[in-house]
Amino acid sequence: MESDRNVEAFAALGHPGRLAVFRLLARRAPDGVRPSEIAQALGMKPNTLSVNVAGLVRAGLVTSERRGKSVFYAIDLARTGGLVDYLVSDCCRGRPETCIPLAARALQPLGGPPMTAPDRPFAVLFICTGNSARSIFAEAILRKEGGARFQAFSAGTRPYSELNPHAVATLRDFGHDVSLLRSKHVSEFQGPGAPRLDFVFTVCDPAANEECPPWPGQPVSAHWGMPDPVKAEGTEAEKGLAFLEAYRALQRRISAFVSLPLESLDRISLQGRLDAIALDRDPATA
Repeated sequence: MESDRNVEAFAALGHPGRLAVFRLLARRAPDGVRPSEIAQALGMKPNTLSVNVAGLVRAGLVTSERRGKSVFYAIDLARTGGLVDYLVSDCCRGRPETCIPLAARALQPLGGPPMTAPDRPFAVLFICTGNSARSIFAEAILRKEGGARFQAFSAGTRPYSELNPHAVATLRDFGHDVSLLRSKHVSEFQGPGAPRLDFVFTVCDPAANEECPPWPGQPVSAHWGMPDPVKAEGTEAEKGLAFLEAYRALQRRISAFVSLPLESLDRISLQGRLDAIALDRDPATA
């Protein structure tokens, strides 16, 4: 029975360890994550992680997929969405006024007056650990391709970072003005006076693994993880190629993002398209 399955799912999430794993996988959705990375991010012993993951898999909240020699775990978005639907429907049965305002806010198109007014472009923040390459790429690309419709920012979760020289050189090669770019800490966007954000994208896996406080206004978020070009090894030409590939990958994703009809999409439809972009799929089919 559906109620029995949902009881099992709620029971699985009632355990602190399983909930921590579930929340990390939710932050990394739709990507899958290796067990070793989950254990390292949560400071969890491998055998403890195995028990916690097994409980989530039994409850239908997490799926596993083998890619070569590695196993990746991912949150089951459809099952999780069904669980939320069940909870909301059951709690609001006979009292729709209790939940309709929340549902209406969640489904409200992003193109409301405060976001589409001429003096209120969409504010977008790209986050990485160091804010030295990938998130800086994303900020610069969106500034160039988004025009006056978007306001681009980037930040890192690690303090005292600096712009990577290879990243700066790559941006110059593609005609970007780098004079205004600087490495910033995420705290600049969390305190009083910070811009009201509409979108928050993580572009590296470690940043997505971190548990950050909720952003004011509940901006739409997505994880666009990709390899770190800073860690590339080999000749200078090979390192340069890694930066070029990261730049081009972000350019494809941001081009797809700025082409979305944001003013006509509700949050659920928009989230699906952002997740499709993360997987390098056509967002129009999401």
